[in-house]
Amino acid sequence: MARRELEPYEKIERSIITKYRKELWHPFIDAVAKYQLVNEGDRIAVCISGGKDSFCMAKLMQELERHGKVKFEAVYLVMDPGYNEINRAKIESNAALLHVPIQIYESNIFDIANSQDHSPCYLCAKMRRGWLYNKAKELGCNKIALGHHFDDVIETTVMSMFYSSQIRAMLPKLHSDHFEGMELIRPMYKVHEQDIIAWRRYNELEFIQCACRFTENCSICDNGGGGSKRQEIKNLIRRMKRDTPDLDQSIFNAIHSVCLDTMPGWTYHGEEHSFLEDYDS
Repeated sequence: MARRELEPYEKIERSIITKYRKELWHPFIDAVAKYQLVNEGDRIAVCISGGKDSFCMAKLMQELERHGKVKFEAVYLVMDPGYNEINRAKIESNAALLHVPIQIYESNIFDIANSQDHSPCYLCAKMRRGWLYNKAKELGCNKIALGHHFDDVIETTVMSMFYSSQIRAMLPKLHSDHFEGMELIRPMYKVHEQDIIAWRRYNELEFIQCACRFTENCSICDNGGGGSKRQEIKNLIRRMKRDTPDLDQSIFNAIHSVCLDTMPGWTYHGEEHSFLEDYDS
């Protein structure tokens, strides 16, 4: 009997666990296990913005839900903050192509953020996060999953040192301060962006880029605008890796092995501490 020809979405799914098993599936599973991101009985809102990262995460989560040992339920949530018609249609067509059963909810976040003269990007990001928590809780979810990857983690660390005078990292999971019982997880914490791009290209997929209305005027937008601080750091790390190929991994390893004995000051749970506190003890 002739073998059935795979549907396009099935070929895409298979590429995750075959051709890109080492690059995508293994680091995804490693992060889920190491950081205890998914637990028995979880109902997780997988948040999809429409870009390559969130759709790749959605496919990884689908595979985990189907074949993982831990039983959980995923809801694939798209918040429309005010996308233009082209971007909205692209998100819907990609979801249909990839067989991701999205639920779309409307909001006017772009309009509200765009009316602000001060820090519209910060306001937009804060509002989007709050909206997602709120909608996920309405749907009976106890977690939201975001598509931040390995490169986001190390870039955030370097950005905080260069531009915020702090050493801050991006945690693989954290409890919500304002939505009791809700948790944020980052399942692609160990997945490299270059491997997501390779998967996209191999499967000839096209996703929306930054859909933000004010990226051109925003110096701190996280969506990769040419003049953004994040893009500056991304380019810097790329250049330095030419001479030190493991530089990015060294940054990642560093945030997992901070030696407080050598720190003159640190903050814990919002309280500042100094090495002088027990210097003579």
